[in-house]
Amino acid sequence: MQLRGRVLAGMPLAPLLLASPAALAQQDAALEEIVVTAQKRTESLQEVPISIQALGTERLEELQISSFSDYVKFLPSVTFTTLGPGFSLAYFRGVASGENNNHSGPSPSVGMYLDEQPITTIQGALDVHIYDIERVESLAGPQGTLYGASSQAGTIRIITNKPDPSGFDAAYALEGNMIEHGGTGYLAEGFVNLPLHEKAAIRLVGWVRHDAGYIDNVVAERYFPTSGGCISNAKTPPAGCQGTPARAKDDYNDVDTYGARAALKVDLTENWSITPQVMGQQQEANGSFAYDPAIDDLKIARWYKESSEDRWVQAALTVEGRIANFDIVYAGAYLDRDAWVDSDYSDYSYFYDQCCGYGSYWGDDTGTPLADPSQFITGSDKYKRTTHELRIASPADKRFRVVGGVFYQQAEHKIFQRYQIPGLGGFLSEGEYFPIEVTGWPDTIWLTNQIREDEETAVFGEASFDILDSLTATVGLRWFQTDNSLRGFFGFNENYSSNYGEALCFSDKQYNGSPCTNLDDSVDDSDTVPKFNLTYRFSDDGLVYATYSEGYRPGGINRNGTVAPYKPDYLKNYEFGWKTMWSGNRLRLNGAIFREEWDDIQYSFLPPSGAGLTVIKNAGSARVDGIEMDMTWAATESLLFSGGFSWLDSQLTKDYVPDPDSPPAAFKGDSLPIAPDFKANLTGRYSFQVGEYSSFAQVAYVYNGSSWSDLPREERSYYGKQSAWSLTDVSVGATRGDFTLTLFVNNLFDDLSRNWTWSQCTVSVCGVNPYYTPNQPRTYGLRFSQEF
Repeated sequence: MQLRGRVLAGMPLAPLLLASPAALAQQDAALEEIVVTAQKRTESLQEVPISIQALGTERLEELQISSFSDYVKFLPSVTFTTLGPGFSLAYFRGVASGENNNHSGPSPSVGMYLDEQPITTIQGALDVHIYDIERVESLAGPQGTLYGASSQAGTIRIITNKPDPSGFDAAYALEGNMIEHGGTGYLAEGFVNLPLHEKAAIRLVGWVRHDAGYIDNVVAERYFPTSGGCISNAKTPPAGCQGTPARAKDDYNDVDTYGARAALKVDLTENWSITPQVMGQQQEANGSFAYDPAIDDLKIARWYKESSEDRWVQAALTVEGRIANFDIVYAGAYLDRDAWVDSDYSDYSYFYDQCCGYGSYWGDDTGTPLADPSQFITGSDKYKRTTHELRIASPADKRFRVVGGVFYQQAEHKIFQRYQIPGLGGFLSEGEYFPIEVTGWPDTIWLTNQIREDEETAVFGEASFDILDSLTATVGLRWFQTDNSLRGFFGFNENYSSNYGEALCFSDKQYNGSPCTNLDDSVDDSDTVPKFNLTYRFSDDGLVYATYSEGYRPGGINRNGTVAPYKPDYLKNYEFGWKTMWSGNRLRLNGAIFREEWDDIQYSFLPPSGAGLTVIKNAGSARVDGIEMDMTWAATESLLFSGGFSWLDSQLTKDYVPDPDSPPAAFKGDSLPIAPDFKANLTGRYSFQVGEYSSFAQVAYVYNGSSWSDLPREERSYYGKQSAWSLTDVSVGATRGDFTLTLFVNNLFDDLSRNWTWSQCTVSVCGVNPYYTPNQPRTYGLRFSQEF
């Protein structure tokens, strides 16, 4: 059986089409079995006592899914924030405190995996192009036992199709699309599976994608109070204004993505195989993916370059075999990711000049205030990660069975951020001139040049025992040890600040040309997280389960060396769930009810100071009560309905007090941000025959309730609550032989959502000018594909 033909489908919580029309007809409308590896062994999803969803190859294609934001909208237990491609963070079950997506923030609460390797990074997970993917698995709730750090609230796994020696297989697809209020895009992708021998095969995959822009950078001027200077992004600036590097441009947030994957599988013996794989991608994005509501929908004003380039390569090796009756798996991988960013940071200069007269400090080489004191940022984040896991699993058909192993991870993150003001020199005080450029870095008012290193060692295992044929108890444990260090330089010239930068240096050692060292610290921690589960199978088609589990995030060092390190935070999960099949396997009804308790929350925020330096503190506790359900019903051989929803009640259980000398920033009973109370979706697909053409029509509806973008009440007073929104996607298509033609319209009613609200600096200063991150406007597309 070709892997790409296996149909996988959604469990809690999404409206997924579980089988293709042809498969439904062949099985008299019965739903196919779904196979997953969420528990580190191959199992039927209906036998796994976890709230899990799986989107298989066919389903991913049917929903026109090609990126992170595409598949997350069909996962009701998952919400996310984003600043653009490669800068998205996922959240499960409302476990979110409103992190600011800064590269110096805490580790994410959701683990992202590409095959066997965690690809979670602080700025966001890899935005892997979704094509020739066996399935995307979504595991809700703490997965700390088997998946460890940063799987505190859940885990998302992207599992690629592997080489298959049994036969040749290939396909390609071409797509053109057009965004209303925007530009045109295209996509070309293909794969080939080549048997080299009866026991060896290679699989090659490639893709090129251009996503059109839909945000307009409009013509605008900005006047600075202190200098009286004016800047303009117009092609021909008005009299009295100086032109800036970035010019007004329509649809300026376009994205180009290129990538490839090559994998080799060799069956060494009947029991042993090796699968080396290399995968890489380059993604170049222009512009901002937010708009300024004070200007208009989908419009923003920018004066300096905004772009990003995200380039990564992953090399992985999997060895699978058997010793006696035990399955042995070794999975090792190396990830190299480099991201470069250019950002317009002129809001900071403008609003601090307006409120506090900072423009008087931003002068030229004579101390005269600059006519244009705008700041812009050039930065890079360079990641290297090596992981090794060795695990063993006893026979799954035995009354007592175990899975366990050892895990080791080493990660390095080089952080570089240079805040520049063109022509910067210094300021005058009582007739004396004081330079404020960071030493050795012209035009630089702030420099971050640091190296973060993380190391994790873990031993894990789960043991299951069938007390009765229908009753199984499972116990899991994970012991871990984490080490985190951060060293380098951060801050200003000592003439500009005595709290950050050169004034704090204690060593002349330089990191990549930084003036000196003012930060060198490390923390370590070790602990054990448990899992307990009791599963009762009341029939061949149904089970119920009760689970207690824990997840964790490691602590770390604040890049502001004057702030103490932050501690690990933990999430406790109490869950009762069910998995059932009805009406001769034509109706699947699964769900879970849960309570999660979150202690010592790691919260990142910008303190009320001009430094604008992200701080992370443990403060506050919260609980989340919720229910999640999904239903899939094969009404006839040609008509399938699927739906799911998530309802949450989240709130702080004690006041959030980041600064002991200040009043609480949020209070007991306040709801957590990001996730809505209610999220749901519904999909219907009708298959029919028109002459020689196997045809279909599909409608997918997504609803997202209202939510807050941040936790503190001050932010909420500036930003307001984000309104509920809904999206409707429709598609029709026909297949004849190996050819398929699909016409689709995403966001049919052109609804404009507000997914996230943010500002460039401290809310009390920049909050008067917030930005809204929207969904993509109505998109028309035509897709042609062929299979061989």
